[in-house]
Amino acid sequence: MSRKIRPDAVLVQAVIAGALSFAHLHDIAVAAGQDGWKAWAYPVSVDLLLVAAWRRLRILKAAGEPARAAWTWFTVALAASLGANVATAGLLDLNNVPAWLRILVAGWPALAFLGGTLLVHNPAHQATDTAPGPGAEPAADIAVTRDAPAPAPAPEPATEPVPALPPAPVPAALLAHARKVADAHRASTGTAIDPETLRARLGVPGPMADALALQLTERTDQL
Repeated sequence: MSRKIRPDAVLVQAVIAGALSFAHLHDIAVAAGQDGWKAWAYPVSVDLLLVAAWRRLRILKAAGEPARAAWTWFTVALAASLGANVATAGLLDLNNVPAWLRILVAGWPALAFLGGTLLVHNPAHQATDTAPGPGAEPAADIAVTRDAPAPAPAPEPATEPVPALPPAPVPAALLAHARKVADAHRASTGTAIDPETLRARLGVPGPMADALALQLTERTDQL
């Protein structure tokens, strides 16, 4: 089954621009005294260093690492490519190039080799391309550990019920006075007095008021 190839405008433009830059760099290399395969290798060296530096910039940016070295070599390659392309616009006599241009062209291979080596041995590149060490845990194990159910809480120890304390002893005189207060409350309201009201009337602590109310209730039941 055949597939139709659809040309991409961006790809076509990149190919045309690359071919023109390649030709300009080749002409500069020939004018500077390089001939044969060496003149053809110069454009490849310049443009590949530019692409390699740009790729390293993207890797370092994604990793959050400093990219000062990558920016340096990207600038060097861009200046070499842009300078060679501009030089072919008639600014230089390609039949009689100056000595400084011959020196730059002759020294470019060493400079490009240094830049490419430093970019390849970048620490961020090694950390991105190498596999995790022996002590690192695989991602699958981490996911399994993260999704494992939490352990059930330990049961709380059973507590023995606290036995109820016996009611506090009530003096006979206080009980008689409480009965009078309770009878008066019932006569005026028609309801039995509650412990809170009894405590407020007598001014006794809570446990004593509860004991009095209990005995008053038992007396009412007996009646």
